[in-house]
Amino acid sequence: MGILERISEIEAEMARTQKNKATMGHLGLLKARLAKLRRELIEPKGGGGGTGDGFDVAKTGDARIGFVGFPSVGKSTLLSNLAGVYSEVAAYEFTTLTTVPGVIKYKGAKVQLLDLPGIIEGAKDGKGRGKQVIAVARTCGLIFIVLDVLKPLQHKKLIEKELEGFGIRLNKLPPNIGFRKKEKGGINLQTLVPQSELDIDTVRTILNEYKINNADVVLRDDCTADDLVDVVEGNRVFVPCIYLLNKIDQISIEELDIIYKVPHCVPISAHHKWNFDDLLEKMWEYLQLVRIYTKPKGQLPDYTAPVVLKGGRNSVEDFCNKLHRSIMKEFKCALVWGTSVKHQPQKVGRDHVLCDEDVVQVIK
Repeated sequence: MGILERISEIEAEMARTQKNKATMGHLGLLKARLAKLRRELIEPKGGGGGTGDGFDVAKTGDARIGFVGFPSVGKSTLLSNLAGVYSEVAAYEFTTLTTVPGVIKYKGAKVQLLDLPGIIEGAKDGKGRGKQVIAVARTCGLIFIVLDVLKPLQHKKLIEKELEGFGIRLNKLPPNIGFRKKEKGGINLQTLVPQSELDIDTVRTILNEYKINNADVVLRDDCTADDLVDVVEGNRVFVPCIYLLNKIDQISIEELDIIYKVPHCVPISAHHKWNFDDLLEKMWEYLQLVRIYTKPKGQLPDYTAPVVLKGGRNSVEDFCNKLHRSIMKEFKCALVWGTSVKHQPQKVGRDHVLCDEDVVQVIK
């Protein structure tokens, strides 16, 4: 029996099984099996082959955004209009996988836009070039899901299911679970808050499916079997996502007011270039980029070309490494002006965390 048949069999069994305390362990086991089969689809046994022609789109700019959506929802129009309005260069690089319609420049940062076409057509079941497409999707710092405003919900569910099947988690934080394999001592479970789904038997069943007999597991939130499977698999990517509801020129003002209340959504009209400002503001917020300006000794800060760092990797050391790897060897301290310090300027060390639009002078 092929992997796809086994996957659909397990999915059918999960749909049949009633969810209650008695079946938690069994459902956990099925979820673990499903995750393992899906991983085999994405990474077949026997070593990975080549990535195929043109699939490794070179990373450029400070961040990368992947566009996902069904055909004829207006992705191409949106891409060319965004790139046309905001790009400094219209670099049309046609590869077999994607069009890079240019790197748009926004608030001093360069953002690469990628159209990911074949993600929808059964990609998670290994059809077509799904694997390579997803490999690119997993490298994006943000995903735009482009939906037709007249039929958003059925499309949204299908796309989410497709991406979830590939281990891409949208707008979620990694599960707050401590997991450590050990040599002996069996399975130890520690729960810091009451659990509605996981108990020691369910945890044992899931770990047993992965042939793990000795481990410490700490549940710091009310976690699900899916959360535990994600942690054990260890190859999940947690990506922010914005849903773009396109073609708002075809709906009423009242409907638009309702759409605006949906979380993570931005209504737009790609054709008329409506609401692009709102979209770019939200893009900036979700990418969590930090702009740092350099100040050479005895000169004014250079506000034209900020050094752009990713949120969470924005210490003085990260800043120096982005400028040049050799700087940290001679690093003594740094002077910082801005919101991350109390005094202007303030002497700081390599671990100091910088804020957006700080000015830094490195002292060697």
